Amino acid sequence: MALAASLFLRQSQSLVMTPQLMQSIQLLQMTHFELNQFIEQEVEKNPLLEIAPADDGGGGAGDHILVNDDRGPAESMGNEDVGEPDLYDNATMGSAGDASETFDGGLDNVFPDDAGPRTADAPELIGQWKSMPGSEAGEGYDLDDFVAARKTLRDVLNEQIPFTLSSPIDRLIAQHLVDQLDDAGYLQGNIAETALKLAKPVAEVERVLSSLQQLEPHGVFARSLSECLALQLKALDRFDPAMAALVGNLELLARRDFATLKKLCGVGEEDLLDMLAEIRKLDPKPGTRYETGASEAVVPDIIVRAAPDGSWHIELNADTLPRVLVNRDYYANVSSRTRRDSEDHGFLNECLQTANWLTRSLDQRARTIMKVATEIVRQQDAFLMQGVDHLRPLNLKTVADAIKMHESTVSRVTSNKYMLTPRGLFELKYFFTVSIGSAEGGDSHSAESVRHRIRAMITQEDPAAVLSDDDIVDALRKGGVDLARRTVAKYREAMNIPSSVQRRREKRALAKAAAS
Repeated sequence: MALAASLFLRQSQSLVMTPQLMQSIQLLQMTHFELNQFIEQEVEKNPLLEIAPADDGGGGAGDHILVNDDRGPAESMGNEDVGEPDLYDNATMGSAGDASETFDGGLDNVFPDDAGPRTADAPELIGQWKSMPGSEAGEGYDLDDFVAARKTLRDVLNEQIPFTLSSPIDRLIAQHLVDQLDDAGYLQGNIAETALKLAKPVAEVERVLSSLQQLEPHGVFARSLSECLALQLKALDRFDPAMAALVGNLELLARRDFATLKKLCGVGEEDLLDMLAEIRKLDPKPGTRYETGASEAVVPDIIVRAAPDGSWHIELNADTLPRVLVNRDYYANVSSRTRRDSEDHGFLNECLQTANWLTRSLDQRARTIMKVATEIVRQQDAFLMQGVDHLRPLNLKTVADAIKMHESTVSRVTSNKYMLTPRGLFELKYFFTVSIGSAEGGDSHSAESVRHRIRAMITQEDPAAVLSDDDIVDALRKGGVDLARRTVAKYREAMNIPSSVQRRREKRALAKAAAS
């Protein structure tokens, strides 16, 4: 068969990821905080975009100060030939008050309450510096301008080091050790390496470290959890030999091996429980209280309320909706003054297209979030009415098929979006859980509701009959949930619930202490 080149006209459809389409997809999965930042950047670049204010109050066009710089000091006095009087004339010809102001002879520093009105040192800066003398007649003080910055862990330690170490060499070693602290307050560096770097004996670095470990917050500069707890107990004067043995065997405490701990500490059941209570009061990460990272408050994107007719009222949170306007009047005024073929006119047209695209994308984003939220509420109506025990298993495909969208779109909508319900505040992904089969062939169960059942059973168990994982499997099977033992163990460990052996030891010890 001979090969030959030929031309064919073929029509086909394909999805082209244009930059605007990619940007619309990114807008869909942005949080309201990220969305507001993006809009602010677009407003700075696009003169046709405006952020609608909360209220339209503001000054008019005439709210300005006219400064006449054409007249000199003599013209303002009405006499061009009048020269400026010298210092002596000001002091002798004026009043006594003028003389005191001229010669700085006021009594403000002696009797500040009886002093007269103070003149501003720089009147042109009164609007910027509210604490300047002479600005008292203007706006009141803004307390936010005087709020001290939050101190970090290093700031707190650097304030205490000069009172603890007097030698400059010791302070230099202390600064190197402070730089090796992590956010929790633990010392991550090696003492031998620090001593080698500073060309100092290891014993000297150890001595400085021992002094630093006495600083507040107690427990900083520790190299392990046991040392951190020991430092806090020493500060409380509770580090006796029994407590030292307990802190030195934290792995036995994690396993709830109370029998071995009683032998090592040489104490009874009641004393051991008291020691455990003291351990729980300690802070294993003393440096985290000085974290400077700002915590963002979770703001719901959707609000769900119960309607009078028994249904649910779903609405978007107005506080998270961006208010963006397109200033078409400005576009009409400027475009009428520019030529059709000029670069300015082309720039305005491009800005108008971008502004229209952004407003349409934001509107489409709000509609998509509303569709997904409405379908989630419809699917999880039993959860909203009766609680987590009735949470239904749900996946992205079910919601996507119901609202006729793609699964990836639903996944982007549910990412970092929150819903405020009568049951509390939940992330939208919380309602999508794995399906667990029923033991009796009925409706499947949600993995989250099963975890809630396991937690409830362990909380209500009898100390004399602690439930093992096999007992939990049998109880769930009687309730219609078919679950394997390894799955129960996985769920229990994910909820930080100890095993039945550890729970039995702890509850028996608590029961003996309560009986005595």
